[in-house]
Amino acid sequence: MDATRLRVLRELADRGTVAATAQALSMTPSAVSQQLKILSREAGVTLLEPAGRRLRLTDAGQALVVRADDVVAALDRAAAEMSAYRGSPRGRVRVALFPSGAALLLPGLLDALEGSGVDVQARDEDLPAAAVPTLLADYDVVLTHRDERAPASSSPRVTAESLMREPIDLILPPGHPLAGQDAVRPDQLADERWISVRGGFPVDDVLMSVAAATGVQPHVVMRINDFRVIEELVAGGHGVALLARHAVTSRTVVQLPLAGVRAARIYELARRPAADDVPAVATVLQAFRDVAARVRD
Repeated sequence: MDATRLRVLRELADRGTVAATAQALSMTPSAVSQQLKILSREAGVTLLEPAGRRLRLTDAGQALVVRADDVVAALDRAAAEMSAYRGSPRGRVRVALFPSGAALLLPGLLDALEGSGVDVQARDEDLPAAAVPTLLADYDVVLTHRDERAPASSSPRVTAESLMREPIDLILPPGHPLAGQDAVRPDQLADERWISVRGGFPVDDVLMSVAAATGVQPHVVMRINDFRVIEELVAGGHGVALLARHAVTSRTVVQLPLAGVRAARIYELARRPAADDVPAVATVLQAFRDVAARVRD
């Protein structure tokens, strides 16, 4: 089986449609379809089947995608090794990070990699952990976050490594009646106006835990994913909020832990299972671990 056609199959699995695959590979949709037909003949089994107006992978197709990951990873390792023999930089690593995680870890990551020969191309992606498989179509490493009670993002095609735990705290406006306490119980928050993030993110998951503890559906007046904006709104007295501990920068708001609720998010490093064998990617993963360890300490 031709490696180029295996890459086409892999892209289709990641992107879902022939049109999106063609765009990603700078091919025409008809060329993509032709490559997939040839690959099916090479494999001797049916790899795709109609699903309405789209195509979906058969069981055999899904199994071959996993093997295609191995083949592509092996080719990438070989390219990295040849690059090292030529004395050139060890390679480019594309990294996606959620914004507050980028603010906390990315500066230290870049400092740690300076002079390593690894070129990190970083981009912020404000998506929940469920989007990791899609993001890995365009990135080598994805830094994501999830509620600590949620399952890891691992799957047959995704390796997810827990990097660090970050508590989620309550933030209150100055002068709030609860501001003088050492911690706040969920039942004390039943009547508050909440400023939260969009559903599917760890902060909102913790808010749902508060609702379960109080038996009262929270009155969410705004949903904004920018933590800096949330801080300003809380400081102005427009509501209370939950924020990740290291993301709080305002000296105006009052920051308190929640009592009686598991309130934290887990940072995860996600990549393809064979990515650790690519020297440049392995270097970036270790740098992430080192920077996160300093934050924990």
